[in-house]
Amino acid sequence: MNPLDSDFDCPQLSDAAAYVLGSLEDDEATRFREHLRSCAQCRAEVAELQPVVDELPLKVAREDAPDALRERILTTVRSEAAVLHAAGHEADEPPRRSSWRSWLGSPIGVAVGVAAAVVIALVLVIATGSGGEKVFRGHISASAIGASATLRQHDGRAELTVSRMPQPGLGRIYEVWLSRGPGNAQPTTALFSVTSKGDGETDVPSDLHGIREVMVTSEPAGGSLRPTRKPLIQIPLNS
Repeated sequence: MNPLDSDFDCPQLSDAAAYVLGSLEDDEATRFREHLRSCAQCRAEVAELQPVVDELPLKVAREDAPDALRERILTTVRSEAAVLHAAGHEADEPPRRSSWRSWLGSPIGVAVGVAAAVVIALVLVIATGSGGEKVFRGHISASAIGASATLRQHDGRAELTVSRMPQPGLGRIYEVWLSRGPGNAQPTTALFSVTSKGDGETDVPSDLHGIREVMVTSEPAGGSLRPTRKPLIQIPLNS
């Protein structure tokens, strides 16, 4: 049976969206990643949602946000929040897996979608800054020859961009790791796939202070607690 067609939804299924968006706390993300090892339903949900999330930054042009645009976006968010409030507490109930697509098509689902979209747009346009950018180039393994990787640090955030990368493989995903020294690979919640042309982009959700190297490996969908393959990308950072 397809795990998505089960009559009994995993109680942690609703965490999948927050996981792929990188919005879980570090300890929550670690527990959910451990849960994925034994839950086929949640692994399938992550595998379905991850490509959609990966495409978001590739489809939005990055610009500095004028104050007027910021105010319009915030006004829209407040308006959609008022719609949810008027709908009553039932609107806050998470949908069951069997009906989540129909829920997204409902007025409340549309309101949530619009609010989420404008928040994402706000984050993308305001997060782009011009000061203090550092750029690091990645070393590519022989199995990904022809690919390239760039890590940019600016305004308190880090972003990894890759191009011409091979597909991670059936049922697999790329995972970002942080290393403070040899044999020390810390997992992150940064999981991403690539387009048919091998392009991809993801935020690195951690402070890079003290990190000596950023790495990327191909892992089973949902990510791993330890690397299962050798890095395809290694990006040394300045000490």
